[in-house]
Amino acid sequence: MFGRPLLRFVRKDTHINFMRGRFAGLITSAVLSLASIGLFFYPGLTLGLDFRGGIVVEAKTSGPADFGKLRTALAAHNITHASIQAFGAPNDVLIRLDAGDGQETNKVVDSVRHAVDEAQPGTTVLRADAVGASVSSELFRNGMLALGLSLAMILAYIWFRFEWEFALSAVITLVLDLTKTMGFLVITGFEFDLVMVAAILTILGYSTNDKVVVYDRVRENLRKYRTMPLRELIDLSINETLNRTLGTSSTVFLAALPLALFGGTTLSGFAWTMLFGIVVGTSSSIFIAAPLLLFMGEGRLKKQSI
Repeated sequence: MFGRPLLRFVRKDTHINFMRGRFAGLITSAVLSLASIGLFFYPGLTLGLDFRGGIVVEAKTSGPADFGKLRTALAAHNITHASIQAFGAPNDVLIRLDAGDGQETNKVVDSVRHAVDEAQPGTTVLRADAVGASVSSELFRNGMLALGLSLAMILAYIWFRFEWEFALSAVITLVLDLTKTMGFLVITGFEFDLVMVAAILTILGYSTNDKVVVYDRVRENLRKYRTMPLRELIDLSINETLNRTLGTSSTVFLAALPLALFGGTTLSGFAWTMLFGIVVGTSSSIFIAAPLLLFMGEGRLKKQSI
């Protein structure tokens, strides 16, 4: 009585033939990933302050922001290449501009401060962040290195824990998940900065965990059902873990949703990327990682289990 779950997303006797759609899943994933790679090169990612360098000034005007007056005031102070956008409340303004290091940066921030106060008296500068060009290039290099090392460590971990077919199919799937996430960032226009690197690393970790759950059940069933064809065995394993997969995904999704809706500019991009990654990571475990495992391991995995 006490051990029964209060909620099940699927019935216990559910048997969906996922492998029937394996070709459609792989083809769809390949097309989306190729399109995402194309978007990565053109128009490309919107690099954030961390990777582009420059200055971001966040200000709060005394009333609704008048962007015409703000641009005129900035131009009067010889700040002609500033990008001004609204975020959050009508009186919240984000000003982005390129600048050098050291004293020059401080002078630009002071000029922006005076300009916005002249345009709309009572305007308060809440924060001003600056990153030099040399620092931003180093941060970008380190961010890419972190993503590469993460994939390498995942490959080593799964290879050590399972056979090579499991490891290779998982890493290929994660790379496809990663390319789709890049495409999502290009389409949405979210800035790619260190926060997004953290989001992608979180997605990779979550997606890996989801695949390990399915792989564990496949390995158990290989020992339990020695004569069952691998295609049927993988379908059985996915169905047996489906309730746990959907339950975990839904919990993480619902936890990230309020951040996406109410997190403001600082957290909304991170949260929306996480939501996208949860959907992609969960679906790829079923429609990409499992079919790849079937193609790579058919015959060999069954022989090893005998």
